[in-house]
Amino acid sequence: MNIYTYDVVIIGAGLAGLSAAIEIKKAGLKTCVITKLHPLRSHSGAAQGGINAALSEANTKAHEFDTIKGGDYLGDQDAIETLCEKAPETIRRLERMGAVFSRNEDGSIAQRAFGGQSEPRACYAKDRTGLTCLQTIYEQADRLGVEFVEEWFAGDLLYDPLKRKAYGVAAMKLATSEIAIFNAKATLFATGGYARCYAINSNAHANTGDGLSLFLRKGLPLEDMEFVQFHPSGLAGSGILISEAARGEGGKLYNALNERFMEKYAPEKLELAPRDVVSRAIEREINEGRGAGEDKDFIWLDLTHLGKEIILNKLPELFDLAKSFLGLDMSVDRIPIRATAHYSMGGIPTDNFCRVKASIGEIASGLYAAGECACVSVHGANRLGANSLLEAAVFGKIAGETIVSDAPKLELIRAEESDADTLLKETQKLLRSNGEQSVASLRAELQNSMTKNAGVFRDRDSLEKQAELINDLRRRFSRVRLSDKSAIFNTELQEALELGHMLDYSAVIVAGALSRKESRGGHYRTDFTQRNDDGFLRHTFGYLCDRGETRLEYSPVTIGDYKPQERKY
Repeated sequence: MNIYTYDVVIIGAGLAGLSAAIEIKKAGLKTCVITKLHPLRSHSGAAQGGINAALSEANTKAHEFDTIKGGDYLGDQDAIETLCEKAPETIRRLERMGAVFSRNEDGSIAQRAFGGQSEPRACYAKDRTGLTCLQTIYEQADRLGVEFVEEWFAGDLLYDPLKRKAYGVAAMKLATSEIAIFNAKATLFATGGYARCYAINSNAHANTGDGLSLFLRKGLPLEDMEFVQFHPSGLAGSGILISEAARGEGGKLYNALNERFMEKYAPEKLELAPRDVVSRAIEREINEGRGAGEDKDFIWLDLTHLGKEIILNKLPELFDLAKSFLGLDMSVDRIPIRATAHYSMGGIPTDNFCRVKASIGEIASGLYAAGECACVSVHGANRLGANSLLEAAVFGKIAGETIVSDAPKLELIRAEESDADTLLKETQKLLRSNGEQSVASLRAELQNSMTKNAGVFRDRDSLEKQAELINDLRRRFSRVRLSDKSAIFNTELQEALELGHMLDYSAVIVAGALSRKESRGGHYRTDFTQRNDDGFLRHTFGYLCDRGETRLEYSPVTIGDYKPQERKY
């Protein structure tokens, strides 16, 4: 078995991982980036609408307040301050690297309105902003000679619980099923989100949350996992994303009665209320019988009043998506949409420098996280649109700088071949199992039930039912049977490994949602419809125990200048 030794191993090649890799490589540390996919297939490239920065404002305070209010006051305000203060310099850095942003007539970077914001501050590159940023960062990483280990699946975190020290990962080469160890002083996870545990979602197929599960399996916690964002505008049926840019450019929402229904739910912001508010409004219209279509299961997004020239100039990708997947011309046709699982506010808990918290108040050595898989808690209970690319770029860079600073103090725990035993045993068990369960059917059952029982609306009965179902799925997963027993590009084996991870963190999502007896941001309990600051202005830390049970702890929210107040739009 091969053991490769580095100063730093990064898992994930999206905007956060690449931003960190650039800083680490410039410092001369031996680094590799492990990725399931080619870096340019990373999900950062799917972000369409924009990246926030207070470029034309006197200061960043309004951006900070909008982010805090949008997150329903669960975000840590010191981290949010860092995010917003570093936003303008982040845009300028991307621009200097070669990112081509859309421009105003005077040559300044164009900015569009996004939900929950008091000013238009989403810098954009038509509706391909994420891809523009990802390509730019990748080009710079490649120019510097960053080493990429493509099409490898990180299947186990190497972590000494007594020393609270990470020392790399065990990973499987997807082409051959070869397992190898990547040994390092510092390990950074930048593995993205986990919305694939829902049936209707906007995420790439690779977004199965593997990194989060690897932490749970080492006794490490995940933070605020109950807060899953549902984007208002997924294409009906598939969940493929229609960017908030569509509403930012003036798109309107109508029900089957041709009512512009957001007037009832957010009379000031209308379609540009935060995503949780708009998603709930859409689902309520459908649930109360005002949905459109034969099955009354979607609402209409109307862009026809913009005209074809504006749509093709500012929203060309959205135009192509509607044409390709629905056969509709959005310059003359309304587009059927409904809420789609989109983003994870929760994740691996970190401090403001991307160091992972081994528990509340304790930092793990040599272990870091950044981007959507991390929870530095800048999004609180609900992320504002165009803050995700910003978080990845800002905290990815911070993660790299932190690792460079920490590296001289970090010792290398030398890996041995036996450190790959956990992943070896897991893969061999799956290949040898001759049970009666299939990966595809178990995954579909998990995804459909998560959408139904732990989706936009939840209550005690639905969540308890989901917790029982996940336990049952876990038992049945032990009897799974793979039809493909080969070693060459065994995608069924990969999907089985991914399903195991999805079951792990789904249990923590449900446990956190059951314990949080209030409604806040993306977490809405129909049996506890009000926000309860006295009881639940706190972060949830969820642990997975030996037999699949969950254990929860809580930590306080960092409040700064902005005290919690009623959230109106």
